[in-house]
Amino acid sequence: MRDILVSIIVFGLLPLVFKRPYIGVLMWVWISVMNPHTQGWGFATTFPFAALIGGVTLVTLIFTKHSKNLPFTSVTWFFIAFVMWMNVTTMFALYPEESFEQWVKVIKIMLMTFVTMMLIKTRWHIHLLIGVIVLSLGYYGVKGGVFTVATGGEDKVWGPEGTFIGGNNEIALALIMTIPLMHYLQMTSSKMWVRHSLTIAMILCALAALGSYSRGALLAIAAMGGFLWLKSHHKFRIALFVFVMALPALAFMPEQWGERMDTINAYEEDLSVKGRFNAWWMAYNLAKERPLLGGGFEVSMPELFLLYAPDPEDLHAAHSVYFQALGEHGFVGLGLYLLLGLSTWRTGSWIIRNTGKQEEYRWAYNLATMIQVSLIGFAVGGAFLSLLYFDVPYYLMAAMVATRVLVEKELKGKAAAAAVQNTDVSGQFGRMSPSQSTTPDSS
Repeated sequence: MRDILVSIIVFGLLPLVFKRPYIGVLMWVWISVMNPHTQGWGFATTFPFAALIGGVTLVTLIFTKHSKNLPFTSVTWFFIAFVMWMNVTTMFALYPEESFEQWVKVIKIMLMTFVTMMLIKTRWHIHLLIGVIVLSLGYYGVKGGVFTVATGGEDKVWGPEGTFIGGNNEIALALIMTIPLMHYLQMTSSKMWVRHSLTIAMILCALAALGSYSRGALLAIAAMGGFLWLKSHHKFRIALFVFVMALPALAFMPEQWGERMDTINAYEEDLSVKGRFNAWWMAYNLAKERPLLGGGFEVSMPELFLLYAPDPEDLHAAHSVYFQALGEHGFVGLGLYLLLGLSTWRTGSWIIRNTGKQEEYRWAYNLATMIQVSLIGFAVGGAFLSLLYFDVPYYLMAAMVATRVLVEKELKGKAAAAAVQNTDVSGQFGRMSPSQSTTPDSS
């Protein structure tokens, strides 16, 4: 039944892509983030929905008469440079076959991110993009939250198998990133039932993240919450919410969960943490020997651990977006990735600074703030996970760029209109009628 449902939705919406190409982007984000076909058990689990949607969207992009210009901002240029550098490191990869196989997967994500930036233009497009991300990840958050409550937190929450977010740590970080986006939708909705439903969904997502037993997720949600508190105009309300909701949620979790979180204080003795440190040292030592190019995709190989790791027998993936970028693409790749993140952050700050006092752009202010909160969560949680190519942060980047371009264009238009109006008014006062310019009769 699930296979049929997914197929009906995909094939039912595909014809609409030819008239409204942005629908292709939304379908791609839904399929690639949620992977709904993996929730079935029949033909849909192996059907190439993503390739079909991506192909139709690209063909439509070529022939559409709709605006499809790539917005050239600082974020765009850093993104282009980062993608180009990944192509370079792939050509000089230490393991060409394995690297090329991974490159094919990654370049599809990057290509569709460019398409997203080209087709997501209006406020409605941006709102729909955020809504699809929330729907895609929120499904697992609500499901996982209910599971956590039903099991008393005794069993771990896992994501969809075979995806970026399949692991317990990965799904936890994804759900934490989703909570601020849910809050954005909550702030922009005028319907009370939608606002209440999103409140319940946020609580369940938080419970699901706790139920994953992910220590990195706990650190991420703490950093995200702290940043949100600092940025908020309602600090007392947020503090009260934490006291009323968060503390009971922590108290609800079983003793074994508390013991797992307590290991953060004794990380030197934790085997999982030691494995991460070992992988980080391997990536760093590899990058020192190949500072420009790194090793290319797929460097978690026994031979490289033998050469560069303190413990050659303890093989681990990078378990950090930063060391993953460093090991695979060298110091240049890491630098470009950090500059991309910084540029995206500064774009959000520009939006916040220029819309904070304008009620009609309150949506842009709220969106930029919530995306920044979400990215804080990813920046902290991603320090412990191999999620360099996780697509959601790139889609949020595209949403941030689209918002700035839209707001900047409208603000410039208003400024130009105001300047013309002021010029006309000044001209009227500067021109005097003949009667006004005649000298009064002295008689």
